[in-house]
Amino acid sequence: MTFLALDIGNTRLKWAQYESATPGARLLAHGAEFLENIDKLADGPWSTLAAPHAMLGCVVAGDAIKRRVQEQMELWDVTPQWVVAGEAEAGMTNGYDFPTRLGADRWVAMIGAWHRMLSQGTERPTVVAMVGTAVTVEAIDANGRFLGGFILPGHGIMLKALESGTAGLHVPTGEVRDFPTNTSDALTSGGTYAIAGAMERMVQNVRRHCNAEPICFMTGGAGWKMAPSLLVSFELVENLIFDGLLEMARVRFPAAAR
Repeated sequence: MTFLALDIGNTRLKWAQYESATPGARLLAHGAEFLENIDKLADGPWSTLAAPHAMLGCVVAGDAIKRRVQEQMELWDVTPQWVVAGEAEAGMTNGYDFPTRLGADRWVAMIGAWHRMLSQGTERPTVVAMVGTAVTVEAIDANGRFLGGFILPGHGIMLKALESGTAGLHVPTGEVRDFPTNTSDALTSGGTYAIAGAMERMVQNVRRHCNAEPICFMTGGAGWKMAPSLLVSFELVENLIFDGLLEMARVRFPAAAR
């Protein structure tokens, strides 16, 4: 009973087909497309896939993109389902003031991270960072309650803001350095350390609030850039959103989980 998972971000659509809708299921196929190319999925990489029995997706790119993806899925007899954050799911509790307003990608990534923590045989508070077009840093207590999180711009947005608001800053990307001595390195280092500071601050907040050392996970397309610049240890997980979608699918699609 194959399962199709979709992660539609601000820049790319990532997809993965699994043998069943359960954590740890064998990965059958996967791929990624920039959003401007998603109208070619049905005639391209999806044309050779076996029809999925169930599908669950996480989308932050908006309804227009979601409709375009659903049009590509018409080659299969499957009803697409899309994640909307709720008060609780997959063992986690949503502490957001208005639970349904929490971004679907944040909710799914937290579910994936929390279950990854549990799979390691421990119950600890968790910090989850997604580093992409935007950056989010989330806090979860040891009981699986989402405590709250930060949202800040990613590297690209920071640089565009500086370029548009400051004369003379149209410079190439530089390197991260302790003491930058040129404008390119200064911009890259400033953005990197701003993100690192938010992540490290959340770790401090969780330590104080929970009186315990959190386990920390990082995901997202730009996560690998951050790892060398962090003063606290974060495990880099490539597909945390897919991990979360599989945890949710196990409950939502019991027939496909077998």
